Amino acid sequence: MSVKEKEVQIQIGGMTCAACANRIEKGLNKVEGVNEANVNFALENAKIKFNPEVTNVGEFQVKVKNLGYNVELDKSDFMITGMTCAACANRIEKGLNKLNGVTKANVNLALENATVEYNSSEISTADIIKKVQSLGYDASLKDENSGDKAVDHKEKEIKKQRNKFIFSAVLSLPLLWVMVSHFSITSFIYVPNLLMNPWVQLVLATPVQFFIGKQFYIGAYKALKNKSANMDVLVALGTTAAYFYSLYLTILSIGSQGSTELYFETSSILITLILLGKLFEAKAKGRSSEAIKKLMGLQPKTALVEREGVELEIPLDQVGINDIVLVKPGNKIPVDGVVVEGNSAVDESMITGESIPVDKSIGDNAIGATINKNGYLKIRAKKVGKETALAQIIKIVEDAQGSKAPIQRLADQISGVFVPIVVGIAALTFLTWFIWVNPGDFPSALEKFIAVLVIACPCALGLATPTSIMAGSGRAAEIGVLFKGGEHLEKTHDIDTIVLDKTGTVTNGEPILTDVVVKDGFNENLLFQLIASAERQSEHPVAQAIVQGVTEKGTVFSQVESFENVPGYGIQATVNGYSLLIGTQKLMNQHKVEFTSVLDTVNLLESNGKTVMLVAVNQEYAGVIAVADTVKENSKDAINRLKNMGLEVFMITGDNKRTASYISEQVEIDHVIAEVLPSGKAEEVKKLQQRGRKVAMVGDGINDAPALATADVGMAIGTGTDVAMEAADITLIRGDLNSIADAIFMSKKTIHNIKQNLFWALAYNAIGIPIAAYGFLAPWLAGAAMAFSSVSVVLNALRLQKVKL
Repeated sequence: MSVKEKEVQIQIGGMTCAACANRIEKGLNKVEGVNEANVNFALENAKIKFNPEVTNVGEFQVKVKNLGYNVELDKSDFMITGMTCAACANRIEKGLNKLNGVTKANVNLALENATVEYNSSEISTADIIKKVQSLGYDASLKDENSGDKAVDHKEKEIKKQRNKFIFSAVLSLPLLWVMVSHFSITSFIYVPNLLMNPWVQLVLATPVQFFIGKQFYIGAYKALKNKSANMDVLVALGTTAAYFYSLYLTILSIGSQGSTELYFETSSILITLILLGKLFEAKAKGRSSEAIKKLMGLQPKTALVEREGVELEIPLDQVGINDIVLVKPGNKIPVDGVVVEGNSAVDESMITGESIPVDKSIGDNAIGATINKNGYLKIRAKKVGKETALAQIIKIVEDAQGSKAPIQRLADQISGVFVPIVVGIAALTFLTWFIWVNPGDFPSALEKFIAVLVIACPCALGLATPTSIMAGSGRAAEIGVLFKGGEHLEKTHDIDTIVLDKTGTVTNGEPILTDVVVKDGFNENLLFQLIASAERQSEHPVAQAIVQGVTEKGTVFSQVESFENVPGYGIQATVNGYSLLIGTQKLMNQHKVEFTSVLDTVNLLESNGKTVMLVAVNQEYAGVIAVADTVKENSKDAINRLKNMGLEVFMITGDNKRTASYISEQVEIDHVIAEVLPSGKAEEVKKLQQRGRKVAMVGDGINDAPALATADVGMAIGTGTDVAMEAADITLIRGDLNSIADAIFMSKKTIHNIKQNLFWALAYNAIGIPIAAYGFLAPWLAGAAMAFSSVSVVLNALRLQKVKL
């Protein structure tokens, strides 16, 4: 994203099908200053990249409104203190209205409150409070202690659709009763004479048509006003034709003694079935974001902080950086920070996937939303709000669920021209039946016309891709795989080559002491004591590994009289009166220490990929120590799993060929690229791509970032650096190489699911339209089939949430 480019996400209400999303997307892309706009029908939102010097969010809202839809904004009420006159209220109002993300702010001096409409993807309530405070006043959320007051738009929509459906069904059931009695096989069913009365049917059908069905008329009007068409146009056309033709026949029946065949039930039942489909669809779409809800549920609502020696329980969004947070046993850690007091074991499984609690003491990092198991901790907050690890994970999942995969472009192109074509086919069907098949039989032609219009609604087509992306990326997040966007989710299924960085990816990235060989006759405990005391003075990772390994044997430290680090050779020191040398063969030769008797041992250890150091005490050889970066416990199984999936696996490293070969043999990697400089990793990836391979690069360090960005798909180990994760397309938050196979597996499953959805969505229309046109599908059956098509597509996508690895 360029310096002059900004990204914003807005919620959109009023969309009824993919054609709506396509129209809004086209409209937003035409706004001057907009670089890219993506509208997601399933999530009911738009993600817009734009130049803030040219346009702003207000213009997007106006554009969406002009297109006949509305932007769903958050609204919060704040209590304001410190105001003394109208000038105070005016100042606060102006200040809030200038904030990016605030659409409208009203400050009332008499009530001492402010009502603010804002876009929560750009600004939070905490930011609004901070602005008021910066102006010299104080603010707090109204009823902040009465629980979560945030409005769930999806829940409101479900409740609204449910109420409409119940009302519509109550009025439509008598009409359905009449209709069923008309079939020859059900002609025995008793129907009260009252229900056979055309005027009674008119009374029942009218509220359904114009009160319940008002949403279709409004949607159709807005669509046509903007020179386009959507599902509302099809429904409004079909039901209106049936209703008004029935009304015409009812008026003609005045004074007539015989019964008249009416079509009030056609329009009413159609509207009722469509509402039922919308209700099921809304509930299913709500389930598709379960992953986000689960992640958000991990966050505690409040935090216990220490301020000026006093313990305060405050809402989580009021915790600031450097606040001291108190965490009691059994409680969740509310923010990311550093332990400043206490010892405990912390369950980090919800973030890292590791089931064994991790010991924490002073200086250790703590992750928000993890559970403090058995000790009392004081933690200094380092990352709060949107900066915490959990918030970043939620953001990545939300971005992925809201993004478009390239495969969706086909559906967008089809839905953009679909409705006008369907209207044309329906009109042609009507004329064919009215003029040629059954000349002059208007009711028969009208039935076919309505059936074609209704069966062809492109809702399923619009839901096919985004619901699968939502469910697939959500399930992936649950198993520790974060896709940064739908395009990466799609690309991953084509990968045929995996390039693994060695250190920190295949191996643990931390050297450990593996071997200590003590010369016969030398006091083992004394040697351990001298080594640990001397190496304790060095900060080199190898030295730290030696100290840790030796002290685990119960060694105590002695006084160090002198210490010198000899770069490239090792160290020399005087410990408790003993002269000590630890280092390379060159260091021993320099001090004329004889060690030829152990050369075979040294060569054997080095051939096993270990770093070997000789130890001399008082100028005499005393022993050999070796350290090595060990292979991760699950690396071998994970790599074999990748190979069984038909993938070629490469390991890339800066280490020498002997060490690289040893590691590759341990984990059964067939291809090794060794002695590669950090700057050369990206070049090696390019070479593989030039050979026609689709490459996924997996790494964890800063030096892996260029290669991660160069690869077709970059995968960052989540236990690595922020830079690597920023450059990657996928983050494997558990640091387990099995997550690579999981990512590819979920990608393949999701793309397969999308293709299934697209096939069935198109098949419904390809098969249904001719059947309806030939007269084999009654309008009410067409309505049921159309509703079922949308629900079935969403339910098929939801199967991804139950995928077993």
